[in-house]
Amino acid sequence: MNGHTLHSIGELARRTGTTVKTVRFYSDCGLVPPTHRSPAGYRLYDDGAVARMELVRTLRDLGLDLAAIRQVVDRERGLAEVAAAQAQALDVQIRVLRLRRAVLTAVARRGADPEETNLMHRLAKLSEAERQRLVGEFLDSAFGGAGADPVFAGIRCSMTPHLPDDPDAEQVHAWVELAEDPEFRAHVRQLAEDLAAGHLPDAPPRPRDDLAAIVRGLVAPAVAAGIDPASPRADPIVADLTARAAHLLGRGDPTASRRRLLARLERVNDPRRERYFSLLAVINDWPRPESLQPVLDWSIRALRARIHAGTLLRTIRS
Repeated sequence: MNGHTLHSIGELARRTGTTVKTVRFYSDCGLVPPTHRSPAGYRLYDDGAVARMELVRTLRDLGLDLAAIRQVVDRERGLAEVAAAQAQALDVQIRVLRLRRAVLTAVARRGADPEETNLMHRLAKLSEAERQRLVGEFLDSAFGGAGADPVFAGIRCSMTPHLPDDPDAEQVHAWVELAEDPEFRAHVRQLAEDLAAGHLPDAPPRPRDDLAAIVRGLVAPAVAAGIDPASPRADPIVADLTARAAHLLGRGDPTASRRRLLARLERVNDPRRERYFSLLAVINDWPRPESLQPVLDWSIRALRARIHAGTLLRTIRS
């Protein structure tokens, strides 16, 4: 036997941590053929067969199929090339498993019925192009024909959700909630119309055109300081707020301007708006937005108090 050590099928199984049945299977399919036969016809394997069997077992444990393993052990393809292909296939499987886990976790948390579960699964499985088409339809219906305006281009971009390929349960939950809310489209359209009404024709978009940003900048210090919105200390803040928002409200007497500003703030203070941006942050993995409700509530109370006082004063005078 040329001085080489030969091993029986049982010894090969022991040396490689497998079973005789497994060795026989790989031997029969040609992956680990016997090196010799004993006079009685029993299979015998040399040390090269031991190494080959260990490689086959390792590759099988890593999930490679028999065809790929045969190409490796027969040197038809490099191990690195096959490993890279297998890793890519595993990435796909991992994304699918993560998606399934996310959907199942969201179903368990929501107590979803079969119809909602089906919707959740279908939405989560959409391709990137399909998701963006769905989002585009939502934004088109919300913004109407104003989407070409540079003001709305930035707003649309900042309001576009991007569900990842392997969303977690919270993102799936948020995606479904967002996709299921057709009433929000009317609210977004109203916000868009408010912006369009306040934007001057042919004027470049200004960051301070955002009423929510104006209110946050002016009113947050008053809220933090505990200033009563109905007190005289709030008068200069309300006056500054009205003046800063004048370009959004059009011309008119101070009372009319305050009424228009109040109506705008009440629409901005719609809880669906805050919920939308909260869901958007979850889906896009952005930092959670700071709640505007405290500054909006303060501003609304302050405006109502002064509108009421003005109405009362005119009634007394009349």
